[in-house]
Amino acid sequence: MRPISKLLIANRGEIALRIQRTARAMGISTVAVHSDADARAPFVRAADEAVRIGPAPSAESYLRIDRIVDAARRTGADAVHPGFGFLAENAELALACERAGLLFVGPSPEAIASMGSKKAAKRLVAGAGVPVVPGAEPDDQSPESLAKHARTVGYPLLLKASAGGGGKGMRVVARDEDLAAAIEGAKREAKNAFGDDTLLVEKYIERPRHVEVQILGDRHGNLVHLFERECSIQRRHQKVIEESPSPALDERLRAAMGAAAVSVGKAVGYENAGTVEFILSQDGAFYFLEVNTRLQVEHPVTECVTGIDIVREQLLVAQGEALSFRQADLTQRGHAIECRLYAEDADNQFLPTTGTLVDWHVPDMPGLRVDSGVETGFEVGIHYDPMLAKVIAHAPSRGEAIQKMIGALARLSAEGLVTNREFLLRVLTHPEFRAGATHTHFIEQHLAERPDDPSRPERERWAAVAATLSGRDQRLRSRDVLGGLTPGFRNNPTGREWVEYRLADRHVRVEYATLGRASLAVSFDGSEHAVREVSVDGVHVGFEDEAGVRRNFRVSQRSDHWYVHAQSGSFTLVELPRFPEKLRAVAPGACVAPMPGKVVKVVALEGTAVAAGDVLLVLEAMKMEHSVKAPEAGVVKQLLVSEGEQVEADAVLAVVGAPD
Repeated sequence: MRPISKLLIANRGEIALRIQRTARAMGISTVAVHSDADARAPFVRAADEAVRIGPAPSAESYLRIDRIVDAARRTGADAVHPGFGFLAENAELALACERAGLLFVGPSPEAIASMGSKKAAKRLVAGAGVPVVPGAEPDDQSPESLAKHARTVGYPLLLKASAGGGGKGMRVVARDEDLAAAIEGAKREAKNAFGDDTLLVEKYIERPRHVEVQILGDRHGNLVHLFERECSIQRRHQKVIEESPSPALDERLRAAMGAAAVSVGKAVGYENAGTVEFILSQDGAFYFLEVNTRLQVEHPVTECVTGIDIVREQLLVAQGEALSFRQADLTQRGHAIECRLYAEDADNQFLPTTGTLVDWHVPDMPGLRVDSGVETGFEVGIHYDPMLAKVIAHAPSRGEAIQKMIGALARLSAEGLVTNREFLLRVLTHPEFRAGATHTHFIEQHLAERPDDPSRPERERWAAVAATLSGRDQRLRSRDVLGGLTPGFRNNPTGREWVEYRLADRHVRVEYATLGRASLAVSFDGSEHAVREVSVDGVHVGFEDEAGVRRNFRVSQRSDHWYVHAQSGSFTLVELPRFPEKLRAVAPGACVAPMPGKVVKVVALEGTAVAAGDVLLVLEAMKMEHSVKAPEAGVVKQLLVSEGEQVEADAVLAVVGAPD
């Protein structure tokens, strides 16, 4: 037994806050480490102590083992919890903690090394009798060797990084002509994310389910599973929605997968928390995928249905105590669903977005848990994963959990930047999702295009009215002369005030005139309306329309941008100036950056002939790569950036034009 008195958390954001919460409840003080970019973040303020460990890039801060161990030494911490991501599956961190006399809250360095490498893990579990996906783990990692093994495995195939997960360093290849570029891209992305560009080649199983099993072990020989999580709703090979129990498993299959997961853990003498991931084919066969030797992003759904605080068990095991329960004590109670709320544009290939969170509001609902590391005013930058929060709903049945999640997301406000909130609602309300007919290609099959929404124009108009009323109230409160006059007073009483907005791809003009106390005449899109009982209280704006329907909104402003949130959706309106300047046009054939990022590869140089769709260069942002392609056939007339350069969103990167 070696009790923990002070815990250093080698991570950031929501997971740092979540670990702090359990540690505090156990009487353990906490130390946060942070980069320059996170100096004012909520997880830093919430810790008992905090240590600055470097600049914003993770390679110079959160991935620096020496600085993390030094921070523990300087603060007198006696244990380190790695959270997930960054160094969570890095055997070198576990070994460095061991050498420094620190408890590492996780498995042994040997277990991390054996399971953290997908290549070694597949060989080990196959020897334990657990089925694995057919494929190859070549020792020769040259592009030529990988291509040879890939052709032996056959198409379609999957290239994936041996050292990590989260979809980084992963490519699906369906044609031989795409293989070379896929190998190059996967190796580069794996190197940037994990410091290791080793790749595996696997047979690609069509439309599988992704089902994983949580395991926990102690050093007293106890090893249990905490049942399964279904994680099939994915984009870019990254999970978006997770749930437990899986709608695909019956008791027989659940027992078989649980037993297989325990066999994997026993094969390496596993201690602490881990997750054994499986692919479940349509015929009911399952195959070992990988082991995550850490706490998972989606662990809250398991906590909800089992009642087990997994972080508490991690800390107890690290101290040398036995698990506080046995396999026979565990049952699944109800159903839990987790949605990952990301700063990303689902209608633009799920590209990450950046900006300031102007309004952050989480509803208070029974059975709802929100793990988040953000707050109003939080700046979402390019350096870290774009996840804002995990929203978890727990209810007696799957149908009730879905219903609760829909209501929670509808009420949640995350204004100021583009998020995937509405996309998550599209998934949750899809008939096939409600029926439990999920698989890893669900999004591509059912949600590749945004569905028509005939009611949206009307909802946009009422959102514009709410923004207008909020602006009117601001002017009313800020006036300092002739206070008895209404805003917009003029000698001509029939004249109206007006404001114009850009909303998505169209302009909206709202005209209004005061009718009396808390009532206005409003005109938009050529139609006349009366609104009554207008109330503005901070961000809360409400009014009654002429049909007697009360409409309520949250309205926030940043510069000329108005952010309007209602249960019916979120809307961003840009207030147009009364005397707009002529907008600067982008040159024809210009390729602009879709997001802030770093140029990691230049493919086509000036003077190069290109076809429409050819890759010109590759940007990296938020740990993912994005290819910038030629908008038309021609010649690269200008190349305005170089490899390693940081660029802002909408910056012109290259110009393609007709040959001279």
